[in-house]
Amino acid sequence: MSTWRKSLKNRLLFVHYTQLYRFSSGEYYSEMCEDLENLKVLDIQIESITCDGLKATLKAIRKVYPEVILQRCVVHVHRMANVWLRQKPKTQASIELKRIVNLLPLIQSHNDRKLFTSRLMDWYKHYESFINEKARNEATGRWWYKHKYLKRTTTLISNALPNLFCYLDNPEIPKSTNGLESFFGHLKDNLSIHRGLSYANRKAFIVWYLHLKNQSRE
Repeated sequence: MSTWRKSLKNRLLFVHYTQLYRFSSGEYYSEMCEDLENLKVLDIQIESITCDGLKATLKAIRKVYPEVILQRCVVHVHRMANVWLRQKPKTQASIELKRIVNLLPLIQSHNDRKLFTSRLMDWYKHYESFINEKARNEATGRWWYKHKYLKRTTTLISNALPNLFCYLDNPEIPKSTNGLESFFGHLKDNLSIHRGLSYANRKAFIVWYLHLKNQSRE
């Protein structure tokens, strides 16, 4: 998927149909702010936003819609944590964290959430010094985390945790962006059939695709 289509993917907000789209060369904070402001001008009422946690996206949402419920994509957190912890972790800390992380897709109640956070906090207290171990590069004098992927995973979960379980209070809040991924997967498949189109015609194809999708949902 090209950069401009990735950018489009992060601009498209919809309930039952496309509200707004933009062609862009990247995921820029200024453009995201502008898009959210335009949604306000269109008087579109937003109760919650589910996103994957890109810093620019979070910053834009907090600036333009500070009162809106922000739900972090549970699938994204689960997937990234497993990527960094690897399929077969080598340290005991990573093995135990992977077991805890794999509870995420199963959380359906506040009791599940309490069990998850309790196990996570107990794990962190036990391995805190190990997680934060540093080593020094004698050549450069710089310090770095010895277990950087474990540290990265811990930071990911810690940052996401305050906005990870909003869906438990409101079943209307999507806990993942899977629906959007499916929507764009279908668009990508259709584009691949017409891979010989010029750049301008590819954009025209997307515009018509979105328009016809909206028509079918009315």
